[in-house]
Amino acid sequence: MPRSVNNVASRARRKRILKLAKGFFGRKKNVWTVAKNAVEKGLGYAYRDRKQKKREFRGVWIARINAGARIHGLSYSELMGKLKKGGIDLNRKVLADLAMNHPGAFEAIVKKVK
Repeated sequence: MPRSVNNVASRARRKRILKLAKGFFGRKKNVWTVAKNAVEKGLGYAYRDRKQKKREFRGVWIARINAGARIHGLSYSELMGKLKKGGIDLNRKVLADLAMNHPGAFEAIVKKVK
């Protein structure tokens, strides 16, 4: 009996990886073994960096809130402590947006907790 090979599935698997490698430089886009390694590494970086992006944005928000708070004579930690005591539940993303794009609203919040 001749050897049976599922060439349809093999080709589909290679095609899927090479499609993900589209836009890569040099042999990474069209040589199977090189493309497979590059795509696996890229997907690993993508997974890792989806988590890191959340951490990095938290730092950005804190910096923006701190800058807005210092204009009104408070530090970031003082402002956050007073917001917690005052029962104002606004997350850092919203506070950073207010500090940057709506300074009047941010000032009203600061005055309420001062």
